[in-house]
Amino acid sequence: MCGLSGEIRFDGRAPDLAAVGRMTDRLADRGPDGQGAWSRGAVALGHRRLKIIDLSDRGAQPMTDARGEVTGVFNGCVYNYPQLREELRGLGHRFESTSDTEVVLNAYLEWGTACVERFRGMFAFAIVDHRTGRVVLARDRLGIKPLYLAPAPGRLRFASSLPALLAAGDVDTSLDPVALHQYLSWHATVAAPRTVLNGVRKLPPATVRVIEPDGNHRDHRYWQPSYTRRAEYAGMGADEWRDAVLDALRTAVRRRMVSDVPVGVLLSGGLDSSLIVALLADEGQRDLMTFSVGFEAEGGEEGDEFRYSDLVAREFGTDHRRLMVPSERVSTALEGAVAAMSEPMISHDVVAFYLLSEQVSREVKVVQSGQGADEVFAGYHWYPRLAEVSRADEPERYAETYFDRSHADLARILRPEVLPDEDFSGRFVREHMAAPGAETALDAALRLDTHVMLVDDPVKRVDNMTMAWGLEARVPFLDHELVELAAACPPELKLADGGKGVLKEAGRKLLPHEVVDRPKGYFPVPAIRHMAGPVLERVREALQAPEAKRRGLFRDEYVAELLAAPDAHRTRRGANALWQTALLEIWLQTHGIR
Repeated sequence: MCGLSGEIRFDGRAPDLAAVGRMTDRLADRGPDGQGAWSRGAVALGHRRLKIIDLSDRGAQPMTDARGEVTGVFNGCVYNYPQLREELRGLGHRFESTSDTEVVLNAYLEWGTACVERFRGMFAFAIVDHRTGRVVLARDRLGIKPLYLAPAPGRLRFASSLPALLAAGDVDTSLDPVALHQYLSWHATVAAPRTVLNGVRKLPPATVRVIEPDGNHRDHRYWQPSYTRRAEYAGMGADEWRDAVLDALRTAVRRRMVSDVPVGVLLSGGLDSSLIVALLADEGQRDLMTFSVGFEAEGGEEGDEFRYSDLVAREFGTDHRRLMVPSERVSTALEGAVAAMSEPMISHDVVAFYLLSEQVSREVKVVQSGQGADEVFAGYHWYPRLAEVSRADEPERYAETYFDRSHADLARILRPEVLPDEDFSGRFVREHMAAPGAETALDAALRLDTHVMLVDDPVKRVDNMTMAWGLEARVPFLDHELVELAAACPPELKLADGGKGVLKEAGRKLLPHEVVDRPKGYFPVPAIRHMAGPVLERVREALQAPEAKRRGLFRDEYVAELLAAPDAHRTRRGANALWQTALLEIWLQTHGIR
């Protein structure tokens, strides 16, 4: 787990080493254990290292293979790297380290861009092929590791975070109106390749981009599971599906223990993280370190779920730590959390992850986390409504149940000059739902949520907040083989028992019934949900700042209405409308975008 950066020139000029240095410095939190730089010809690379695998200097990056044919930078972990290394040795490749980065380089030399299909893990990388002058960029199947791009005439810069690209300078920071439309429609999600800034894009998940020396490039999407019932699973009953899911999850959890440092678990006490703990205990893990966070109650809402996490910790004998955060700490942590955001994120648990990661990083460098199970196994409350409709009616029903606002709502919120003429968010969903490869309306919705909404909301949130403290988060529910299995699982088995039915049945084989049958929980942060105290003051300050007035995104009467009743206005999905509106301005101002 690290941070990478680089610049490629297409105009005959040398890359700007100072700019690459600024990007690398801005990534220091992602990789506090070391740094490196490399430049040759038209390409410069930078790297910040978090030592997880091969703790020696032989694992430092940028790294060049033993034959001097390729140089690369890598972020993430290829969990099956020991097996790939042995296979590559048998094919004649030589290794000078025990790092997974060197395995990635030699895998590229052996199999070309198809190497990504052999990787089991989370990754983003850039490889310079000295034989051809090409640069290859790639991202893992579920987009767990980020890769941001800043194209400009004659060059391309890339980095593991958007703020790193801003640090390099010369970025078009005007707002992308289509991305703004998505942000306000989809609970702050902006789908790849867009970001809210016109001058920054992101490489989509499951994509390899090959960039020629003249700047031309081609993209290849190398993975997309079928959301259909497949012949190899024909005749399987509910018990067989339960066992298949449990076996696949066991494999996913086991894979994510590969490390040269201890691995802990973020334990909320919900089904998903509790299953991870149970499976690790079942595998023989002893004294596993687990971590939970809670917040002071606010507005009559409880802020912790320690009764469940404590129950799981006792059941499996973990070395458990729980962190109770006072409300005043939420407001002081808000600035740091926003600074760590590569893109604006409104979910109130972003601060929870930020504060939890701060504490956990003092104990371990790697954790497993339960993100993704709700999208993969249909755990959210809106999925039964989507299962009721035909494919033809699905886009409208999806918008009714998932969108924060309609296009008509946005016309009442945004100034006319920043409102697109067309409902781009609605069109995106309609096109996605109509694409082949999904059998039912629910299949199409789960495909959209897993491969778009999940990637650019909860997955991004966890990556940004953990890496702000040099903590690597691994997400076994996004093991691509588990996702493939879940995509083929009959919808009725996922919808059973109030959602995640097949996963709950797996949980009943390992967990106390109180955990499996509990109401659905989340990371509650009441001080943000209810716009309390200093958080509200920060919101007022941001919306009334000179920069906000110059930008003029929102209609004055709308902002005044929100500020007059801070906790009264909710989006259709229940988000605090004032928080969503203000967070965009707080993020822009924090990152120096005027």
